[in-house]
Amino acid sequence: MIDTILQSRYFNDQPPVLVDIGASGEINAKWKSIAGYSFCLAFDADDREFHVSDQVNKSYKRLITFNRIVTTESSDYSTFYLTASPYCSSLLEPDMGKLRPWLFNPLFKVIKQTQLPTVTLAQSLQTAGIKYIDWFKVDTQGTDLRIFKSLPSEIQETVLAAEFEPGIMDAYKQEDKLYSVMEEMHKQNFWLSSMKIKGTQRLKSDYADQFGSFTSERIIRTSPGWAEINYFRNPAGQSCRSLLMTIVFALLERQYGFALEISDYGIDQFNEPLFTESRKYVLSKIKSEKIKLPLIILKRKVNKLFARIDA
Repeated sequence: MIDTILQSRYFNDQPPVLVDIGASGEINAKWKSIAGYSFCLAFDADDREFHVSDQVNKSYKRLITFNRIVTTESSDYSTFYLTASPYCSSLLEPDMGKLRPWLFNPLFKVIKQTQLPTVTLAQSLQTAGIKYIDWFKVDTQGTDLRIFKSLPSEIQETVLAAEFEPGIMDAYKQEDKLYSVMEEMHKQNFWLSSMKIKGTQRLKSDYADQFGSFTSERIIRTSPGWAEINYFRNPAGQSCRSLLMTIVFALLERQYGFALEISDYGIDQFNEPLFTESRKYVLSKIKSEKIKLPLIILKRKVNKLFARIDA
């Protein structure tokens, strides 16, 4: 169904546009099945993990990678804090005072302050000749929301799916937090599709040295530290092309109920057979998953059993 939709006339001149900011290691793995149809812009600042240059890549219809750090304001260079873990490096200075009680605080130790070349997301889109974004993914260690809001309003309004990784605890000075992201996305007519809470143990390093970090992680409760969240824009008022694109994204996220909802909405709003076809597909998909349900439940029970034995 995804191939059928993306091969339709709606995407001949408007292919899916995917933006991944902070793509350390690899570009969003969720996009692999639609890469061949899509334009992708990928950014990362820490070249220890992601060597980048402007290029075209065969995996995507067009892949443009930037060796620039994304900022909200135009400037040639910005201070960047390289930390013990490259995944904690940020434009924002780690707040070591507030991180001190937490087991993972050594990862945030600043090894070096450097000046990195910068670009705004709006400038990057203009350079690439792109005027819309379908799926926006950002993980910048503290500046996710401000980068999203730095986009011109007419481009923000084109975003159909958005992923953020905001903090819950205090890790960086003046960082964007989870509650601010949730407030803003609610205002912009998005709904929260998924939230995965990640965290660490509240245990100072000198305490952990007495027991070992492995033991500490096993016996001390994990507290929420940050969250991986995914949003979808509500369907009201969307174009036929945007609704079809959202169905594709909903299928990738296994949000079959939402895909069914959009299909019915599209049937009511547009004379487009693809909505009827997608409705039939989603219903058959749900039925096929229902058949597999007993095996899934059994697998989960076995996994829980082994987890208890391992504990």
